Parts: sequence; structure tokens; C-alpha cells
Amino acid sequence: MSGLLSDLRLVARLAGPSRRKQGTVPWARSVSVPGPWPPANRAGPLAPRLRALVAGEKPAICTADELHYVPVSGSEWKLALWRYLPSPNATRRNHPLLLLSGVGTNAIGYDLSPEASFARHMSSQGFDTWILEVRGAGLSARQLDYEEAKRSLNAVSDWTESVLLAGQSSNIISQLRDFSKKLVDIIERGQNVVPSPLVGLQERLSSTLEDFQKQLDVIENYDWDFDHYLEEDVPTAMDYLRTYSKSKDSKLLAIGHSMGGILLYAMLSRYGNAGKDPGLVSVATLGSSLDYTSSRSSLKWLLPLVEPAQALNVPVVPLGGLIAAAHPLASRPPFSWLNLQISAQAMMHPELMEKLVMNNFGTVPARLLLQLTTAFQDGGLCDRRGTFFYKDHIDKCNVPVLALAGDLDLICPPDAVYETAKLIPKHLLTYKVFGEPGGPHYAHYDLVGGGMAPAQVYPCIIQFLNRHGRI
Repeated sequence: MSGLLSDLRLVARLAGPSRRKQGTVPWARSVSVPGPWPPANRAGPLAPRLRALVAGEKPAICTADELHYVPVSGSEWKLALWRYLPSPNATRRNHPLLLLSGVGTNAIGYDLSPEASFARHMSSQGFDTWILEVRGAGLSARQLDYEEAKRSLNAVSDWTESVLLAGQSSNIISQLRDFSKKLVDIIERGQNVVPSPLVGLQERLSSTLEDFQKQLDVIENYDWDFDHYLEEDVPTAMDYLRTYSKSKDSKLLAIGHSMGGILLYAMLSRYGNAGKDPGLVSVATLGSSLDYTSSRSSLKWLLPLVEPAQALNVPVVPLGGLIAAAHPLASRPPFSWLNLQISAQAMMHPELMEKLVMNNFGTVPARLLLQLTTAFQDGGLCDRRGTFFYKDHIDKCNVPVLALAGDLDLICPPDAVYETAKLIPKHLLTYKVFGEPGGPHYAHYDLVGGGMAPAQVYPCIIQFLNRHGRI
């Protein structure tokens, strides 16, 4: 991606034969791929086709100064970009700043409150700051809603379609119930507690799945993977920022947390392998790696959950609902270890933790989860065809990288962060672990929204961007 709950998206099988001898991967299907990679620089007259929503038109949940939408060519998706205007009293920056978040998360994680907002802090320092919500996340939306699409299906009667959807819904809910039961079993085994305290969690999960059943009319649209983000969504957003910001050299600064950092690493790997300029001045990654195989990542506890997604062919996982259902139990022993996956003890105000858990996560497709879990297999994260291993080419990048880790990050421990960082050319790499033996400590989300981040982490990032952001 953040936290154990934010990165439930990385559920998959650790064991299995080496994928270097295979030409395909389990989730691979016939998909539309936009031309050769890296894609051609598509900067051009995008602005006339786009619309910016200013203060009076934004939905209440959007706390940015502006909300922009950009359509993804060749798809029915339009991506949401939250913009935070640079303070007129701060030093003028030469490049816009793009923020990418974790798997299945939205922009809220970067802007929990005025006092705990990475995005607001960066804009106060003069950065024209943008948060991308990739397809299926937050306010990003399909350009044709489902009702309009249904009206265009002349070949299928309403009665036949309703019967098919009803059968599909019932089957998926049954499979997701099995998924939730396995989740409860894993928590039970991991904590060595008797089953009775978990009854409440199972009931909450069942109720959540009943609510989710009402949304299953859109599941056929949840058919993307990591490479769709990498090859379509992120380049589309970057093209828009280049056009809109009119920076002198058409380059950007970029920061990625969890999967957001993985996306940036994968982009540097792809462009470096092709000998092309990715259009990035510098990159900062927070709690990210291309290879978790040798680390102590707590996500390995969740690898048995691959079965509902792969063997039972569950197309989507309602992470937001499952996380919300588990949260009341996760806030007290013996389940408080779940919160420690997100934030170290006393590093985040309880109200902000609750807001993060209850509002920052959504539904994600199984294909995305399955591709991301290759980061736990031989060779690390690979493309959808199983032929390009991003870790193998990161040494060819030509962009300065700041790789940050948290000392108590159980999702992406420092050894996982270093596993990728050590491959970057030394003259381009800055690597740092936050946290001290006597505290404060940093878990997975604390690098972005922890109580000490504004005083310790943010200045480190800004210093790095300043060093590499001058034209």
C-alpha cells in the first residue's frame, strides 16, 4: 500500500514454485495494455477536457482546496485529484508534488485533520500538493454509472439480468463469509485466545457482508491490478499535473506511502530499464519495498487468506467494511495488537485513529491483491505476466530516492525497506529509519500521520526535496 488493516490487500500465498520459470501468473487474463512501456509522454491539451471543482462544489468529505477529475484514456474511469494550494507566504517551489497512498485507501490518510495533515503541511511550505485517488478509491468514479450502463444493454432482458445478478451475489457472499471466518481463525491462532471473544467479530463481519451484498451490482468493474495503476492511472495523473502546473521542465516531485511507494519504485524500474526519463525530479517512499521475502513482515500471518480470492474466485474484498467491523475489538486487549500494525503506542490520537480506520479504506479487486502478493514470493513483485521483476531493474534508476522506514513498522519493517533501497545507486539513495530505543517509535502509518511526524519526519522529507528540487 497502510497498517495491517490497510494492507490486508497483500493477502496471498507465500509458498509455491519459483515464478521465474512461469510465463503467466494466476490472476492474468486478457487485458487491454496501453502500448509499449514506458508509455509515450502524453503531455498536451488535457485541461479543456477536465473540470476542477472548487470550494462550493466539492463533496463535504473532500477537505482539499480544489478537487480535480481526469479521465483515463481507454477506460471508463475518471481519477480524483485533491489539490492543496501552496501558501503565498512560503518559498515558491519549482515543481508540483504528487502524493500516492496505500492499497485500497483514499486521500483522507494524508489529511486526517487540520492539525494532522501531511498534505496541508506540505502546502504550507510552498508545495503545490496533489493527492491521487486511483481507480476505485475515494472519489474516483466511473464515467458511466451502473444504471446508465444497464439501460444500454439491449440484448439482455431486465428479468434475465436480475436473476444472474442475484445468483452471483449469493455465491460471492457465501465465499466472503468463508473469507471472514478464516480471518477470525487466523486472529484466534495468532493470539492464543479461546474462541468466545471472537464471536462478536464474526457477527460484525457477517453483518458487514450483508451490507456489502447491496453493492454487488458494480463488482464486474473491479477487474484491475497493480499494473493498471502503474501503466494507466499514475501516468494520466502526472500528465495532467505537468499540463496544469506549467513547471519549467515538466517534471514532478513524488511521495508514496506503502503501495504508493511501491508504485514509484516500479515506475523507476520500468523507465530505468528502458533508458528513459520518468519525469520525476526526486522520489520519497515511506514504508515501501519491492521484496518482502526475507523480512519479518506481519503480513505473512495473512497469507492463508489467499484461498477465498484464488481458489474460490472471489472477485473483490470489502476491506473497508471488514476493517470497520473489526475496529471495536481491535481497540482493546487481546486484539490491541491490530492497532499496533497501524500506529505505535501513544503516537496517534484515538479520534484520529478511529477516523483513519473508519474512513480511509474501501473495496479492492482480488486481482490487485494477488499481484501484490508476488512481493512475498521468489524474486519479489512482478508484472501481471510474471516476466518482469521490478526489483531486478531498480538499480538502473536515475532519480534521487529517499527511503524511510519506521523502527516498529510491522507491515514493512526496516529490513524490508532496505531490501529494495540497497539496490538503488548509492549516490542517489538517502535511507533513514525513524524511531529511537527509548521512543518515540514509528509504526506503518506514523511516518505519515503520527503525532511526531511533523517535527521529525516532515522536515527530513522537505530537506530532501529542497536539495533535489531546484531547476
